[in-house]
Amino acid sequence: MRIEPFGLERWFAKYEHEADIMLAESGIRSLDASRFDLDPGKLGYVIPTNGDPELRASVGDRYGRSADEVLFTCGTQEANFLTFLSLVTDHAPPGEDGIGAGTHAVVVTPTYQALHAVPEAFGEVTRVELSPPDWRLDPDAIDDAIREDTAVVVLNNPNNPTGRYHDAERVRAVYDVAADNDAYLLCDEVYRLLSTDPQPPVASLGAHGISTTSLTKAYGLAGIRFGWLAGPEPVVERAWKWKDYTTISPGLIGQHVAKQALGRREDRILSENRDLANTHRDRVTDWIDRHGLDWHEPVGVNAFPTVPDGFTDGREFCRTVVEDAGVVLAPGDLFGFPDRFRLGFGLPTPELEEGLDRVSRVIEPRVAAVNGKGEGA
Repeated sequence: MRIEPFGLERWFAKYEHEADIMLAESGIRSLDASRFDLDPGKLGYVIPTNGDPELRASVGDRYGRSADEVLFTCGTQEANFLTFLSLVTDHAPPGEDGIGAGTHAVVVTPTYQALHAVPEAFGEVTRVELSPPDWRLDPDAIDDAIREDTAVVVLNNPNNPTGRYHDAERVRAVYDVAADNDAYLLCDEVYRLLSTDPQPPVASLGAHGISTTSLTKAYGLAGIRFGWLAGPEPVVERAWKWKDYTTISPGLIGQHVAKQALGRREDRILSENRDLANTHRDRVTDWIDRHGLDWHEPVGVNAFPTVPDGFTDGREFCRTVVEDAGVVLAPGDLFGFPDRFRLGFGLPTPELEEGLDRVSRVIEPRVAAVNGKGEGA
């Protein structure tokens, strides 16, 4: 087994610590711990290790599923990882649990690298690429990519990095393609609740639907590392068996805070965060227009604009911005599009304003130089 280095995380590791402003973060600004009771009592394991049964039942209700169809994890990353371990492998033939596994996955890209790198480490991956400027999901292209040994189709909705929110009709069509081929549709829905009009989660569509998410991106609770997998009980059960060899149980403090965030505080938290995302989107729209860049106006807090004039590609642009202005952006080649960059606009408003102003001061002299050369030619 061989896995590719995680390009985005390595980029952050190189630049984030020394930079002043993190303008590539893909989630909403972090909530203050003072809003929650942080005392869960004795600091032991969560028992049972798949998570508190009452909370799992409450989460399951969101998908029309039972407590046994939910597994609590260390963020969405672990939920996805355990799903791939359970499905995309030649070490788990059909057995008493009633599900099989294939050696092939179909992954809609561009997307978060883990969603294609992990299944590629276990088996084979066929990528179905979205195309600018609208990044529209094509169920027929997914149907063409499916093989007899396809275990899972992988979607991220709303999409990271583009912010494209694929409509319910197309997602349903992709689900039907997967189900018709006895495969699962895994949808990473970590940004879904930043939408003011969230679509039904994939796990609610039927027996072949799997949803993964966490409290990281939409709730502003990245530090508690609390997520979950919701889907068919045999898949969840198999993922739980793998979890015994990873994190064993969810973190106790994370689950304690999650109960509060998913309870009476939830509506206020999501309302605040959606308002912030919408206000910041308007600010970034003005900034994009002022610099003559192209993008698909996103749902969530990720933007994926084109690189400004005067720069060879996204990597040169992002390196110049961080070295000259102390602002971290993410080069688009990390997502397969070197002519773009990812900009996150979910951070606190003063930081966003300062970050955009600093990036503008890098862009404007380059654009002026390019225009000056053009006029003199």
